[in-house]
Amino acid sequence: MDETSGSTGLPPNVRLGCSPLSWTNDVLEDLGNKTPLDQCLSEIAAAGYEGTELGRKYPRNAEDLTPVLQRHHLALASGWYSGRLGERDVEEEWADVASHAQLLRAMGCQVMVYGECGAMAPSAAPLDEPMSRRLKLSREALRDYAGRLSVFDAMLRARYGIRLAYHHHLMMVAETFPEICQVFDALSTEVGLLLDTGHAMAAGFDYRRLIDRYGARICHIHLKDVRPAVLERVRGDDLSFNDAVRAGVFTVPGDGCIDFGPLAAFVAQSGYQGWMVVEAEQDPDKAPPLAAVIRARAHIQACFAGLLVAG
Repeated sequence: MDETSGSTGLPPNVRLGCSPLSWTNDVLEDLGNKTPLDQCLSEIAAAGYEGTELGRKYPRNAEDLTPVLQRHHLALASGWYSGRLGERDVEEEWADVASHAQLLRAMGCQVMVYGECGAMAPSAAPLDEPMSRRLKLSREALRDYAGRLSVFDAMLRARYGIRLAYHHHLMMVAETFPEICQVFDALSTEVGLLLDTGHAMAAGFDYRRLIDRYGARICHIHLKDVRPAVLERVRGDDLSFNDAVRAGVFTVPGDGCIDFGPLAAFVAQSGYQGWMVVEAEQDPDKAPPLAAVIRARAHIQACFAGLLVAG
């Protein structure tokens, strides 16, 4: 099969997208700052992906974004929202999310990627702090936090028809497996989980543990790999998240140490419906994006093809 052909070999109702982070970093603006959006989207399409997630160079209104994506025959899978429910109430959050939720609804998205940015590290630039300095909430505080998330999700679904896809993430309040469990065991069962393979590995646990415990709640997937030698140095030297990204801790599927076979089996056997999005925060000067995401797509295809051979 041509690795840039339109066929993905995925189960019905499962779509493969690609994040713009391999071209342009959302936080470290020097990484890919000169890369035009049209190059990013044209290469995502050329690599055979069906869609993309929002990035900082994307238009943030449907009137402008729709023709840009249509020109490249791409759909919008979702978009990151920097929530702050870790430190504020639902009413404040609701006022801030309106324009983002309206955009996602207008673009036909089913989920909203929620990343907790309200309780991270005691600094104005938390992603530049050593990762050991992230804030950790008590069990009681996590339970209260889960209550606010549940209410927020219910409001999103009722008003916009969008489900919250909670992103477990390094430097955020649900980084480790026990922390994720404390939050999700206290959440409404309607709240969805975004499974990120790279953030699980970098946080010290196998992503299959999330599948085993919360598989029915997984509603969005980020396909990210990890370079183990870089991760060892990041943890050993207590680097910041941003320094870890610059060092190349994350890469695309197939370039690191993660086995994506079990993920393919889960998707194929569970009835999962939705997007899988290749995502890797890399320096595009060190890891040319088009070649990387072509390899990633081929690797994911091979994982699904392997299921057919095994069957």
